[in-house]
Amino acid sequence: MAEFRLHCDAISGNCYKVALALRLMGCDWEPVFVDYMAGATRQDGFRDRINELGEIPVLEHAGRLRTQSGAILTWLAARTGKFGGRNEDERYEILRWILFDNHKFTSYYATLRFFIGIQKTAPNAATEFLRGRAAAAYGIVDKHLATRPFLVGDAPTIADFSLAGYVYYTEETGIDRAAFPHIQAWRERIKALPGWGGPLDLMPGTKPA
Repeated sequence: MAEFRLHCDAISGNCYKVALALRLMGCDWEPVFVDYMAGATRQDGFRDRINELGEIPVLEHAGRLRTQSGAILTWLAARTGKFGGRNEDERYEILRWILFDNHKFTSYYATLRFFIGIQKTAPNAATEFLRGRAAAAYGIVDKHLATRPFLVGDAPTIADFSLAGYVYYTEETGIDRAAFPHIQAWRERIKALPGWGGPLDLMPGTKPA
């Protein structure tokens, strides 16, 4: 058995954040498929045994189960000594961007992707609200990346892995990615890191579009 086991589904960008970190950190890990689209995380057995919050990813290590992608990334960086920032200021900046990601960058976009890209919901007031908020968050990140190669400092950190969770999925959401050229260039820089793999390269499960 591998040292780390990641309970995940390839359709989930939050799972991908952790899978990408494990790969780039050189960890000994294996995925454990959780059929998110079939409702596996909402079953009592999953909540009782794996995660009371009813969510993936869940990282299993030495008999412990760790949840929430931002918390998992922070723990992995501390444990491996990789991608966690070189000093206190960088560690604060990493936390700042992970919180922004969870609250706005991933939050709005992932929900929009689910409704428009996966469920094929017809545009309505709710999806247009999400699209506007997602585009605004993308604009903030694009402006920040205009003057630096990565989110914090001049090297990749777990902040990059967190915000990159959904940028390699291709479902149509109505967000014009070409309008954010600095995010596109940053996406390619992460893709060029040794060991990089996309969601389906790293995880089994529901095939993203």
